Amino acid sequence: MRAIRQSSQQDFADHVEAVQRLRRDYAQLPSDAPVRLAKPTSNLFRFRDSSDAPRLDVSAFNRVLAVDPVERVAEVGGMTTYEDLVAATLPHGLMPLVVPQLRTITLGGAVTGLGIESSSFRNGLPHESVEEIEILTGSGDVVTARPDNEHSELFYGFPNSYGTLGYSLRLRIELEPVKPYVHLRHLPFTSGKEAMEAFERICADAEHKGERVDFVDGVAFGPGELYLTLASFVDKAPWTSDYTGTDIYYRSIPRYAGPGPGDYLTVHDYLWRWDTDWFWCSGAFGLGKPAVRRLWPRQLKRSDVYRKLVALDRRTDFSRLLNHYRGRPQQEPVIQDVEVGVERGAEFLDFFHSEIGMSPIWMCPLRLRGTAAPAAGRAHVWPLYPLERERLYVNFGFWGMVPMRPGQRRAHHNRAVEEEVSRLGGHKSLYSDAFYSEDEFWRLYNGEGYRRLKHAYDPDERLLDLYAKCVDNK
Repeated sequence: MRAIRQSSQQDFADHVEAVQRLRRDYAQLPSDAPVRLAKPTSNLFRFRDSSDAPRLDVSAFNRVLAVDPVERVAEVGGMTTYEDLVAATLPHGLMPLVVPQLRTITLGGAVTGLGIESSSFRNGLPHESVEEIEILTGSGDVVTARPDNEHSELFYGFPNSYGTLGYSLRLRIELEPVKPYVHLRHLPFTSGKEAMEAFERICADAEHKGERVDFVDGVAFGPGELYLTLASFVDKAPWTSDYTGTDIYYRSIPRYAGPGPGDYLTVHDYLWRWDTDWFWCSGAFGLGKPAVRRLWPRQLKRSDVYRKLVALDRRTDFSRLLNHYRGRPQQEPVIQDVEVGVERGAEFLDFFHSEIGMSPIWMCPLRLRGTAAPAAGRAHVWPLYPLERERLYVNFGFWGMVPMRPGQRRAHHNRAVEEEVSRLGGHKSLYSDAFYSEDEFWRLYNGEGYRRLKHAYDPDERLLDLYAKCVDNK
């Protein structure tokens, strides 16, 4: 790491000064006041009421400190977005091992929460490529956590803690080489069972029909219309598509499916193919209509813009009131990502089509990298989100509104999803609303292990606990 530090002495000196300043600011917060971060963006869908609580200024931690193209590592501030990190690494022919789909997801957010993308079948989750994390703990100390030092338990327990144990200030992460272009092949399927079998086969071999596969994901447009997208790095492309203007990426999938030449994107555009339309959720703002799309500025076709519009709608209650005055049924937001073992993925799809009825559904396979073994006495490598080693999971992502019928319980559809995922032995990400009872929550997310970490790194409970933050939404 000497090359990084020598070439970025001022950046690292500024970082050290920012850490000292943040510690002072944290110490000055009232001990009985909730701790909030002053952040310009968020990708969480747990909307809290506005608060006058003082906020920690973490803006100094939003930059790439250094990229080492020889060692293939980067050092970044915890509030650095993947958009900025990708912009810094691609000129070196490198990228993070997993780049979550949305530009303004931060490195710290993807590690203390969870992230996933189409390289996850071979590279696991974003926190698995982290070598070191500098953390401001709930006790106000700053510690450096690594797999092999005295803070190793915090290192492994930090993922899925959602800022309730502390905040990441600096991360050292691995990078991998890329080629200039990505070749996409979209394979059609007529049943969930066939699609899951294909996921299992392709992910095991990392190839299809003799061609290496670097990325795998898929979309279910309905019970009988599913596509798996296999993507591979290539040096040259006969053309490249552009889905940042009038064309929409997800609509291209059926068009390019089958035995033809497929599609081609630059590696940059592949990484952000979902961001322009927030997968397909930009349709709620009319961007699926050509006339609206032409008028919408290209620079505002971004997930963070749409998320701010949704937050405004939640604050003003506009959509609910509009439905009321129009005499339409009220709607329940169902915005979730869940992981289910591939062998039970078809069961989940059958349930979802029958009981929830929302489409499309994003599908993304993942398997833990397996580069780290659990320490003695620890059942799972990442104890707060316990996935089985060597098991292939499929992440199902679904984001939209479902009509409510008279007499249905609060959060009817969300609870149905939670119950089915538990029945199938899966897990649910916590970036959105959760409705578990406290006993159920701690059983699913390792309450015993979490409480041990909380006692060690936030003994005075300056920060919320995980249940209060993710279910009570405080």
